[in-house]
Amino acid sequence: MKIFITGGTGFIGAFLTKELTARGHQVTVLTRVVKPGRALPAGAIFLEGNPLQAGAWQKTVPEHEVFINLAGASIFSRWTEAAKKEIRESRLLTTRNLVAALAERKGSDSLLLSTSAIGYYGPHEDEEVTEETPPGTDFLAQVCRDWETEARQAENFGVRVICCRFGIVLGERGGALDQMVPLFNKGLGSPLGSGRQWFSWIHQQDLSRIFLFLLERQEVSGPINCTAPQPVTNKELTRLLAEALGKPAFLPAVPGFMLKLVLGEFGNVLLTGQKVLPRKLLSLGFEFLHPDLKKTLQHLLLK
Repeated sequence: MKIFITGGTGFIGAFLTKELTARGHQVTVLTRVVKPGRALPAGAIFLEGNPLQAGAWQKTVPEHEVFINLAGASIFSRWTEAAKKEIRESRLLTTRNLVAALAERKGSDSLLLSTSAIGYYGPHEDEEVTEETPPGTDFLAQVCRDWETEARQAENFGVRVICCRFGIVLGERGGALDQMVPLFNKGLGSPLGSGRQWFSWIHQQDLSRIFLFLLERQEVSGPINCTAPQPVTNKELTRLLAEALGKPAFLPAVPGFMLKLVLGEFGNVLLTGQKVLPRKLLSLGFEFLHPDLKKTLQHLLLK
């Protein structure tokens, strides 16, 4: 298949591009600037263009059959008004411009796999969250809802749309572990707030396998929870990560008010969570290679 990717140079996109090309797919990676010396695996090429703006890059889009939309500014920062604007616009404008280019595909078989996030559901306590759970009302939920609405506009052109709601992605050389491991290595790992909030996660390899799986399932559309089937609490995550690193985890929990003081509104996201289950994937017969967090951390950190 010929596959077009936005966000293909990031932590998730680079790994996914390697997996796609290894299986014989041809991949075009949209990037703002092609940096000298930046390499891609055989079977992948760069296309220079700014996804936040309409441009010449859109003319290349209809030459492809599958479109994977991964672009979006990181949410892991203090949410100033400027940061919130960037978080929102980086997702909505990229998706809107990509979908506009898909108008030329009308009448052809096309698939858009567009990223979303489990933040769509807003904060929950201990109840199980599935694809049928309605959206939340906080900032992140509103961004995800509007993000998916932009993606679904492609259905007007006959494009099949799947919204992949990511959990926290764990992998090598990037992602959440890059944020956590340095603190734990210094003996500073501790639960956040009550520690009872749920942490819904997924191994980078399983996330790529989900994309490959969905490429072959022509009957699938709509939202898909991309999370491992065994979420854990923040307190359990802290214990397992400290154990995997051979470090102590005896410090008292970080008070919630301190997180909110340092991170502002984003602090609320870290203090709440969702117990998200991948019900649709399991019903389709998808088998996770990494369903268990303890084994996942051992696998990644030993590497």
